[in-house]
This record gives sequence, structure tokens and C-alpha cells, in this order.
Amino acid sequence: MKLLIEIGVEELPAIPFLRELNNIKPKWKQVLDEYGLDSKFNLEYTPRRIVINGDIPELTPDLEVENIGAPKSVALQDGKWNAAALGFAKKCGISQDELGFKEIKGKEVLYHKSVIKGKLVSDLLPAMIEKFILSLNFGKSMRWGNGEYEFIRPIRSLISILGEKSLDFEIFGVKSKKAFYPHRNFGYDMIDFSSIDEYFELVRKNGIILSATQRKEKILNEFKTIETKNNLKIELDFDLLDEVVAITEYPTALLGSFEKEFLEVPSEVIITSMKENQRYFPLHNADGKLSNHFVVVSNAITDDHNLIIRGNEKVLRARLSDAKFFWHSDLASEFSSEKLKNITYLNELGSMYDKELRERQIARILASIYDKDLRYEFGGDYADELDRAVMLSKADLTTNMVYEFTNLQGVMGGYYAAYRDENPFIIGAIKEQYLPNANLYPKTLFSSLVAISNKLDTLMGLFSIGKIPSGNKDPYALRRAASGIIKIVLNLGINFDLRNILNLIKPNYKNFDLNYLESFVYERLYSIYDVNPSVIKACLNSSQSDLKRLNAAIIALDEICKMKDFKDNFSTFKRLSNIIKDSEIAEINESLFEEDVENELNNKFKALNLNIDDTKTYLESLFGLKNSIDLFFDSVMINHDNPKIKANRISIIGQIYKAFLKVADIKEISA
Repeated sequence: MKLLIEIGVEELPAIPFLRELNNIKPKWKQVLDEYGLDSKFNLEYTPRRIVINGDIPELTPDLEVENIGAPKSVALQDGKWNAAALGFAKKCGISQDELGFKEIKGKEVLYHKSVIKGKLVSDLLPAMIEKFILSLNFGKSMRWGNGEYEFIRPIRSLISILGEKSLDFEIFGVKSKKAFYPHRNFGYDMIDFSSIDEYFELVRKNGIILSATQRKEKILNEFKTIETKNNLKIELDFDLLDEVVAITEYPTALLGSFEKEFLEVPSEVIITSMKENQRYFPLHNADGKLSNHFVVVSNAITDDHNLIIRGNEKVLRARLSDAKFFWHSDLASEFSSEKLKNITYLNELGSMYDKELRERQIARILASIYDKDLRYEFGGDYADELDRAVMLSKADLTTNMVYEFTNLQGVMGGYYAAYRDENPFIIGAIKEQYLPNANLYPKTLFSSLVAISNKLDTLMGLFSIGKIPSGNKDPYALRRAASGIIKIVLNLGINFDLRNILNLIKPNYKNFDLNYLESFVYERLYSIYDVNPSVIKACLNSSQSDLKRLNAAIIALDEICKMKDFKDNFSTFKRLSNIIKDSEIAEINESLFEEDVENELNNKFKALNLNIDDTKTYLESLFGLKNSIDLFFDSVMINHDNPKIKANRISIIGQIYKAFLKVADIKEISA
């Protein structure tokens, strides 16, 4: 039978709705599964309605119920049913004359099988719909109806049609009916319809495009028309596109403009004001520079959009006027770290100025490690500029612009530093201190060290005062900071011994267990690599703490694990690890060899040209010993009566395992 459900609501907020969107269809499917119903259905939505339509059975499936009771020897005594049997009959809803036995697992027991007939879906739908609505989680909800009802937005209408029949029921104080609200430009009264087909026909005629895909296609096609007609390029933000799709029932893309004088304000400010405050799409000229135009996606249906365009231009003009004022005011003000002394970072960690001092110390320590590369990149001595870059990195937090547009911190600092003719390395470091973001990374080693210093101080500082993420809670974005360090290091391709560096910088912080922080950083590797998690665990269980070497190990081991003969190889080395477990690996005494295979395996291992810098070849060489190890296992008895010979044989294979441990603890791999 055909099914149509529409949950009519007041305008849904885009972002919380989109967060739950991917869960809505599975949650209806879950309700169907609870009732044993197999249904093909579609989910559509607009800001004022959630719609489910498709086919559904008229009845739920028949349900077979098997009841098993006491053994025959217990239930039947002296040819009469006892209390246990009579209780079983009552439970099954049958008379004692209907009692019987069945042999199960070699024993006769009381047994009864019944069939519960399927129920009419029409009788179940009201409860199913209510269960579905209550399962949806959009975060914060609104209350209405004297506070007794709660949902993301108040529910104003309900449609539930099965076949040709409209089901009469009430949820959240709303009675279901064959009527829906049209697009607001078409009126405020509900429109009646007689069938599911007519519903879809009238919806279209009343300004509603139910399909989000079709709304998106309409917007993109109109974007192309605007671009072609005006020789401009729209900066397409797909997250923003999803938002405007979610807040429109009949979208129309309109071109607006603003005075060119506002283009003197940094483009990031203009774009941020457009996107975040107004949901506008910025445009660029053919030369790639920001244009004094924008695109607004309107939900209004009218023959004359000029009033809508002028209204949006007026709103944007006011915002850009404020931005221009902030820009000139900040340029005229002092740009230094002094004002940061008045901004508290955290009570236990002092001011933002104190944070910069700690970051400067970290940057100096890192610079001592990468001094040669820094001098080459900088073209000479860099020490003063590195100090200045760190100490100016948070200076824009005291500016009007960053107070208004908090997500532009760092970016604006770069502009203010450039206005004051700071060294280009300093400008770049200030702009890039919060990277990586998406595929953007600091462009230089100089900038990278400033960015890493920022993240290391955040991690060390918060861990030192016990503010450590737990569960899903991470208010200080420490996981992001840890991932950022790893990503920057891997992007640079530099050696970075995390354990050593943490120990070098720890004197500036309260004492805490550095192993915990080190493990916390390593934990982020699981979210960075798309590999078998056991591969990462194996590499982390090695003695390695250099991020570059860990990266090489994970990549190489993952490639080897994916080879078709790996499982066969792995069984040999798993056996090897089990044999040497908890054994001491001593220096090998060749005079204790009794079998040729002992000498052969030992010589083959010593002949390997093991270069850990070439990780994959290193591992392949060790795995290449498989046949010799198998022969060794087949030919000698490890547990020799002579303890010296036993220890020597364990050491022969133990040296191989120790070589593996420089890269990975292979016993951890789940092949």
C-alpha cells in the first residue's frame, strides 16, 4: 500500500537539522524493523515539513511463537499433569488437553507452537509516527502548548495516509488531516487534497519543491547563469549551499552588489560577513580578485526581486560599514603583545601574554633542533624574527575586527603586521599559526614551528592543570591540536621525536605524567590513517617515538599486510613472538650450535643490509626470513634440556624479533 507522512513544522533551523539529517531515514527504518515491516520509502524535506512516502504492507507479518517447558518426567507424574504443566498451559493460552511434548536435544519437554496473526498497519501507524518523531535528536528543542510538547520547532500539521485512507489520530496536540500548508507566498491557510497523487501535484503548484536534490540543482543552474551573464565566478561553499537548500522551499539565486570602496577591507572580512551573517555567496572577477557583488538565495516567489535585492544590499552595506570602521581603527592603534597582559588565558596558566612567553620558549627549543634548515630557509640568522613572530602572534586578539569576527584571528594579525612592514616570515607565521585546516598547511618551516609551538603549549598547559578531554568532551580542542602537530610534521617531512621534545619543554609547566600526553598525541594517528587499526597499534608498540619514522612504519606495514601471502607469513612470525615471550635475548654463542639450520638462520639474518631509513625494504628483508625460520622451527627443539642451548636458540630468533621491534611489534597485528 502507498504511504504518505508529512510532519509540518515551523521553519527548521538549518544547522541542527542538517546534523541530524543523515540519521532521519535510518530512524524511520528502525521503527519499521521493530514492527517487522519491509518498506521502500523516500525521505524529503523543506524548512517547513519532513515527508516520508513509499510502499508499506497492509499487515505486519505473522509471528511464530515457540514455548518450551519442563521435561516430561517433571510435567507428567502418574499419568497426570502436575502444576508445572498446568502453568505452562496457562502461559500458552491453551487447555491441558492441548499439551504435548517434543524432543529437543535428546530430551522430551513440554512444547507448544502458536502463530500470532499480523496486525493492521493502519492501527499501528500513529504509535510508529510518534516513536519516530521522539527518536529524532536535533540538540536543543522548543516547547509549546503550555510547555507540554517538545521538538526542534513546534509541529503545526500532520498527514498520514495509507492507501486512500487518512488515518485519524492526534500527536503533540495536532490532529492529522488531508491538508498541508503551502509556501508562505501562496497563503497561510491549509490546502485540502484527496489523494497522495494530488498531494504531490498541489505541493508543486503551491510553491514547494520537496526534493532537496532538485532545489540544489535549481540553485546551481541559476549560479551558472549569473556567472556567464556577468563574467564572474561564484565562490562555492558546499556547506553553505546545504544550508540554503535546507532553509528554502522554492529557492531563487539573485545577484546583488555593494560599493567598491568596501573592497579596501581585507577580503576575508567581507567574505566572512557575507557567509556567516547573511548566507551570501561571494563572487570573484576574472582575475581572481574579490568582486563587489554577492549572490543571495531567496525563498520568496515574486515577479519582481528588486525589493529583495535592495533589502539585502542595505543589510550588507551596514555590516561592511562597521567592518571598514574597525579596519581603520585597528590600523591606527598600537599592534603589540602588551595588551595581552590584560586578557586571561586560563586562571591556572595566566594571561595570553604568559602563553606567548611559553610559546616563545618552545619555539627557541625547536629552532635549536632545526637550526640548520631554518638558517637555510631564512637566509641567515632568524632568532629575533622568530621571537617577534611568536610575541605578535596573538596581538590581534585585542583588535576591534577580531572581537567582531573571532574566526579571523591570525588572519587579521597577518594584515596588521603587513601594514607595519614586518618581515614576510613574521607575517606568514602569524597568518598560518592556526593551520592546518582542510588541505592548508603552513608554507615554511619558520611558520610551522610557530604553529607547533602554539599547539604544544596548549597541550602541555592544559594537561599540566588536569584539563584533559574525556569521552566526547574536548572544550579546548586538544585533539585537534595533537592532530595538527602530527599533520604539520608529516607535511614538512621532518624528523620529530615527540618524546624527546616533550621532555625538553616540560620545565615550563607543572609536573605531570608526560607518557599520558605522548599517548594522547599518538592516539590521533588512528583518525589520520585509513588502515587496519592493529597496524597502528603494532607500530606504536615499537620503541619508536619519532613521528616521521612512525609514519613510514605505518605506511610500509600497511602495504605489506595487504599482500596476498601476508597471512601465511604472519603465522610464522606470530609463532616466533609467542616463543620468545618474556625471554631475555642474549648475545649469540655460535659454539653452542648443534644443527646446520641454526647457523644458516643466524648467518642469513646477519647478512641482511638493514637500513631503517628505508622502512619498507627493512620490513620486507625481515619477512623474507620466513622460510628459514620455518625450517628452524621444524628442525630444532627450542626447549632443549641444556638451558644454555635453549637460551641460545631463543636468542637466534629473538634477534629477529628485536629488529622488528625497531619498527613494529608484529604480534599486535590482526591479520
